[in-house]
Amino acid sequence: MPIKRFILLLTLSAALAQAGPAKNARCIAPAKPGGGFDLTCQLLRDSLQASGVTRSPLSITYQPGGIGALTFKNVVTQNPADGTTVVAFSSGSLLNLAQGRFGPYTAANVRWLYSVGMDYGVIAVRQNAPYKNLAQLVAALNEAPQNMIFGAGGSIGSQDWFKAALLARAAGISHKTMRFVAFEGGGEALSALSGGHVQVLAGDAAEVGQQVDQGAKVRILAVLADTRLPGRWSQVPTAKEQGYDIRWPILRGVYLGPDVNEGERKEWGEALSRATANPKFEQLLTRAGLQKTALTGAALEQLIQHQTKEYQQLAQDFGLLR
Repeated sequence: MPIKRFILLLTLSAALAQAGPAKNARCIAPAKPGGGFDLTCQLLRDSLQASGVTRSPLSITYQPGGIGALTFKNVVTQNPADGTTVVAFSSGSLLNLAQGRFGPYTAANVRWLYSVGMDYGVIAVRQNAPYKNLAQLVAALNEAPQNMIFGAGGSIGSQDWFKAALLARAAGISHKTMRFVAFEGGGEALSALSGGHVQVLAGDAAEVGQQVDQGAKVRILAVLADTRLPGRWSQVPTAKEQGYDIRWPILRGVYLGPDVNEGERKEWGEALSRATANPKFEQLLTRAGLQKTALTGAALEQLIQHQTKEYQQLAQDFGLLR
């Protein structure tokens, strides 16, 4: 091979290896460490590196405040054109937007970039709790609702609150009287469950799995999916098969500021497409406990619009629309 052609190939290979987000790129997790937003940022960081899309690690910044509301406002009003920053979102973010909990802002105020996976809600108790299945928990809740405290990441109207409210309704208990403690993210809620400060966790499968890997002693009584999840939770029955038609899918992904230029948006999109197409991404996704849902562009926008409309109806049913 001629030396000039060899040098050209090396140059092109190096350029491809460095393609993708800028060296100072970061992912904002709009909560404290340990929850689903943190998991999303970690998954992006690890998949970008594992696939060789970028050699510079994606840094993670934590910005708790209103379960995403503070970061959303900052992105829209202070850093709308920052193409080096992506922000983790979940279906919980869409639920808050649907209820007007992010102030004057709506889903149309940012650029939804990419979804990396689908998570599902779970109902969990401490490992030494007396409840072995969902029916036993519901019976105890029905008998003495004042003794059952739900813990969750987010306040009244959050997706974790809705999971608890739907379970309370199944037990014949009003959502207005159920006992509920709100935390700034799923990590704090799981710590409260482990410490005995709350009796039940309405959480997410992936973030619970992450905490179990770190030593959390919890028992999953039900997953809120149509069918059983593969992998680590394959032996856990769904709420539906236990007689309670409660389902809660959770989309996880990232968004950009509204004024990020098309070139930077395209660069991010291509980098994430390459990363999620790599077999190593499947391994990372399985380890995280997510089901692959790699969407971008019109397909992602349509799913976000669909979920937002469903959440608006749900909020109306529970009297929470502002």
